[in-house]
Amino acid sequence: MRLTALQAILLLAASAACAQNPGTNGSMGEPMGPRPTPDVSGIQQEMQLKQAAGVLKIAFGKKHAEWTPQSLAVLPHVTVNVYNEDAKANQTYSGVPLIALLTPLGVPDKPHGKDFRLYLVAEGSDGFKAVYSVAEVTPDIRGAIILVADSMDGKPIGNNGPLQLVATGETRPARWVRNLVAIRVMAAN
Repeated sequence: MRLTALQAILLLAASAACAQNPGTNGSMGEPMGPRPTPDVSGIQQEMQLKQAAGVLKIAFGKKHAEWTPQSLAVLPHVTVNVYNEDAKANQTYSGVPLIALLTPLGVPDKPHGKDFRLYLVAEGSDGFKAVYSVAEVTPDIRGAIILVADSMDGKPIGNNGPLQLVATGETRPARWVRNLVAIRVMAAN
């Protein structure tokens, strides 16, 4: 079960209130059964991810890089127009092609042979993860663009941001990652 930060705080407050009067449901004084223990490690992890939103960490082997909206803003941008099936609207995104952030870490922009074992996992601050193969993010192989977007329709992304992974050429945005915070590049065995 995923909890929002507010739900986690309310859950912890309710647990503390019940702890003051063990064996009851708080202010009513009625007996209750065993109380479930909140998954504090999961709550802490979610809160850490939400706090990290706005910083994109990319790792490939022993190499890694961190990007903020400010550091991405100075890089060359590409603008794409896509139809977002979920929003039922055409949208214009601007950002940095993902491959431009991966090649400095050693990910090939023209993969051959064993390079096709590479895949990446993109993660949002809410824990949502999407998988892409190296061929999907490489314009040399696939004509679509995978973009680390920092604006939509000329404005900061806002509710889905500050960074969002957007893929052109897909029927619906099922693998777009809102509040993008991490990308890990790995090799399949």
